[in-house]
Amino acid sequence: MSDWERASTARVLPPARPRKLAKVPFVELADGRVQGVVSSGSDIGRVYVSSVAAGTYEFACSTNNNRPCGGARGMFCNHILALLNEASLQYGVERVARYLRVEVAAEELTAQAVSQVMIAARPSQGDSTAAASVFSQFLRHLAYLEFEPSTAPVPELQWFPPTRAVG
Repeated sequence: MSDWERASTARVLPPARPRKLAKVPFVELADGRVQGVVSSGSDIGRVYVSSVAAGTYEFACSTNNNRPCGGARGMFCNHILALLNEASLQYGVERVARYLRVEVAAEELTAQAVSQVMIAARPSQGDSTAAASVFSQFLRHLAYLEFEPSTAPVPELQWFPPTRAVG
């Protein structure tokens, strides 16, 4: 059994490029969407939960308590554009474009080009029912920041029972 199979930690890929977490503290490629939490530009106490679906580019943006984003009226708002930009920094623009199924020429592959292709497709605005689960995941990630660094197993990260004894 390899070392990583015996470890209680998961391998984490380093970000494609360093990014600042103040504007978009949480971004992930999950559930067939690029989704995350974006800070409000006008109110330090408000955050928005934004997402874009793969393939259809259907988008949603609302506050963490499900109030609709005023800028997402029939088109991508600034929160969604910031989310896509930060996802490209975190995962690499190639991976984000492939995940969202966006066709962009290799020589023009930038976060802005990916956004422009999706905007040109005139995607519909979806519902924001996933906002609660995305925000919950964000809060769960924040809770791990309070842990002291340790190599000991973290009980809530032990998802699967051990199938083999570690010697």
